[in-house]
Amino acid sequence: MQIPLQIVFHGIDHSDAVEERINEKVAKLEQFHGNITACRVVVEVHHKNTSHVHKKGEPFCITVHVSIPGEELTATSAHGKETELKAHEDVGIALRDAFASMERQLRDISDRKKDEKKAAAV
Repeated sequence: MQIPLQIVFHGIDHSDAVEERINEKVAKLEQFHGNITACRVVVEVHHKNTSHVHKKGEPFCITVHVSIPGEELTATSAHGKETELKAHEDVGIALRDAFASMERQLRDISDRKKDEKKAAAV
């Protein structure tokens, strides 16, 4: 990666364990696409309360922004439905879902570029 990984916490205290897990997930993303130039991960809590203390039942939202040559990709763990938001009361599940979405996007781009190269070679 050309630009160092950025991890931002909104409405929640910094967590070394969450940061370590994010680093592991980003390293895995680089296996799917070797030309990631930048990555920013935002960990936040969706709630109406302005307190910075996470309260049980308030869902996490993870947003992953990835830059690759020619494209800016975004994946998020929150989809807006009440039932899906409840599933993300665990930060681990929210991380899993956001990074799984980003992996799919990167795989699709890699597959599309491989298909374009095959078509150009024919």
